[in-house]
Amino acid sequence: MVDDPSGTEMAPGLAALAICESLLTSLQELKIIGAQEVVDILKDASAAHHQATTVTDTPKVHSAAAAVIDRMIVGKNSVRHS
Repeated sequence: MVDDPSGTEMAPGLAALAICESLLTSLQELKIIGAQEVVDILKDASAAHHQATTVTDTPKVHSAAAAVIDRMIVGKNSVRHS
């Protein structure tokens, strides 16, 4: 990765994460999906990143992504409460 002291390289990922979190929250609040379904979606996403750590050339990135999702699962919203 390129050295990016301003952090702008992370902006697209942070934006995508915030949008996905908002969508999951809205879907749950509108009772379109339940709390368990939200957890199941997050667990599936986390598992995909954990698996990718063994099959890609960027295992640290996937491990970090899985850690963010795992924090969301235990209720520590990654965008709003870091």
